[in-house]
Amino acid sequence: MILTYLQDPGHGWVGCPMPLAQDLGFLPKVSRYSFVDAARDILWLEEDCDAGLLMRALADSSVRYRIREEHCPSDAYVRGLPRWEGQ
Repeated sequence: MILTYLQDPGHGWVGCPMPLAQDLGFLPKVSRYSFVDAARDILWLEEDCDAGLLMRALADSSVRYRIREEHCPSDAYVRGLPRWEGQ
């Protein structure tokens, strides 16, 4: 599995397919500092806390993954998405 770590000059997020986040069961712990891309069915997890939830859940489930870094020279499109409000 390849996950995207998207960074702009101010912050970063890890993209997690929503079905994976649901299967791993960490959604109730995700803060409103993460964003939802409903069109792509991706939850963009804020790098400081929420991305760690995904990494721990993947490790606990023995799921192998790689991180692909993507850098934006200005504000990332993620900033314009709706914030995660829980399920």
